[in-house]
Amino acid sequence: MSDGLEPLTPREGIEMYLEARRDELTKGTIRGQTYRLDAFQQWCEEEGIENLNELTGRDLYRYRVWRREGHGEGRDPIAPVTLRGQLATLRAFLRFAEEIDAVRDDLRTDVPLPVVTGGQNVSETTLEPERVGDILEYLDRYEYASRNHVILLLMWHTGARAGGIRSLDVGDVDLDTERPGIQFRHRPESDTPLKNKERGERWNAISPYVSRILEDYIDGPREDVRDDYGREPLITTEYGRVSISALRDTLYRITRPCWRGAGCPHDRDPETCEATHSDRMSTCPSSRSPHDVRSGRVTAYRRDDVPRRVVSDRLDASGGILDEHYDRRSSREKAEQRRDYLPDL
Repeated sequence: MSDGLEPLTPREGIEMYLEARRDELTKGTIRGQTYRLDAFQQWCEEEGIENLNELTGRDLYRYRVWRREGHGEGRDPIAPVTLRGQLATLRAFLRFAEEIDAVRDDLRTDVPLPVVTGGQNVSETTLEPERVGDILEYLDRYEYASRNHVILLLMWHTGARAGGIRSLDVGDVDLDTERPGIQFRHRPESDTPLKNKERGERWNAISPYVSRILEDYIDGPREDVRDDYGREPLITTEYGRVSISALRDTLYRITRPCWRGAGCPHDRDPETCEATHSDRMSTCPSSRSPHDVRSGRVTAYRRDDVPRRVVSDRLDASGGILDEHYDRRSSREKAEQRRDYLPDL
């Protein structure tokens, strides 16, 4: 044990850390950090570590392997990108522990962050429903009915692909009824095809809440322009219909915690972080793509026990594709949901 350290249990240290950050982080971010640090606390209990003063770099390496391999009750093996996020939160906690004399100085630098490739990032990430709620709440308060607001709102509430969102015209939204909806149409001749062509055409019901925001967007911030084919796009820029890359960049921008002042969960300095630059936003470990929004929507539906057929029809994807590419529930989570339908358990 290093001189000058004051004894502190892992549980007490984590509680102090979360309380200290409660004023600067959103509720969703606090929930996420609580979840990630629960794993560290569980590992400490399994290892018999009752005093943070005792932690060494070798301990942290063992924890990294333990978490990666999915040891511990109710935990599954995790991908490098997920492990990176969990270890970044642990680093932030250890920095706090250093400041209150609970661990030796610079112990956090002994937490090795795995290198994550672009392909791994795309295939394993998702936008968690809790984070969506926090971002939409921020947009509703500070950027109501803006293009940013409408893009995330439509992607989340319809679960549609970016191409489907881009294809929408003002005339494709029915907002003047008690049962509002949106129509997705395959129009390749005017540069708005749907991925599954005519089979992807469908109506999606939307809530009065979503309908009201769309109406306020159309009557307000929306650029009143036509595209190259004389159509009236729903989501516009001053030059016409929004592009796929602009939709993607919007998601990268607004899913970075620092964009809405939530603080950085990755132990980065916003003054020097490359992800604060417009052409590097996707390098933020917290940034998410349209695909991640879609996978988050599927996961939320499945957690709520929405039938696969209903989700499949709404999102224009087969059940197999949904299971393989979009459903991010853990194996344990799926098992617990099945328990409710098995009378002998």
